[in-house]
Amino acid sequence: MDDRAYWITWYDLPEEKHEDHQAWFQESYIPKMLGLPGVLWGAHYGAKTNIVPLGGGQGRVKHHAAPGEVPGGKEFILIFGAATPHVFSDPGAAAFHEGLTREDRSMLEAMQGVRTNLMLEEARVVGPGVDPETPVAPAIQLGSFNAVRPDVENELSTWYARWRLPSISKVPGIVRVRKLVSVAGWAKHACFYEFNSLAERDQNFVHYEDGNPEMVAWSSNIVADLVHATPGAIVAERIWPSR
Repeated sequence: MDDRAYWITWYDLPEEKHEDHQAWFQESYIPKMLGLPGVLWGAHYGAKTNIVPLGGGQGRVKHHAAPGEVPGGKEFILIFGAATPHVFSDPGAAAFHEGLTREDRSMLEAMQGVRTNLMLEEARVVGPGVDPETPVAPAIQLGSFNAVRPDVENELSTWYARWRLPSISKVPGIVRVRKLVSVAGWAKHACFYEFNSLAERDQNFVHYEDGNPEMVAWSSNIVADLVHATPGAIVAERIWPSR
């Protein structure tokens, strides 16, 4: 599938609105988005807490965006895929939302900490997980970030090309990994990992560098020079589609 562009939205909801809002997404908003010319697929994910960080320790992220710099939505992630980012730029999110019903707009207004990024795929690897033709995997990890300095960018690109993507493509349970770059939005970079399940992520992915101290050191140095959106990479399970 030629899905190389992504419209990603992170957001929160008051707990009492969860059930009604999820039903509205599935019955109204997502079908309307999928009806737009060029939109290939959509997926809705709910974030999980108490996740196992990479390496099984405390994680490597040292820098987060300053409070108030970036909206803090982290409970849900909504993603749509297309062939090019212009699918999402014409008519554009604002114009599309203005054309929705009053009920639809009121549901959108209930969303809190909303952050969006329009992104383009820089590179992709396919792992040994489920059928790679399935556009959206049951579980994901999605991190969005910027480099602390311009000189970090070349090393970051080299690290993804020479180590992170090739090595992860061999990890059991990995369906795909997509390295993304920004067209619009706070984060210049994102990495979109897809898994058969959260259990396989925790069993295989978080330990994939074990026994390779040189690569652990390289990865730790790279991540130390990145600024992530709070709370860092989000691990989530698919809400829709259910299968």
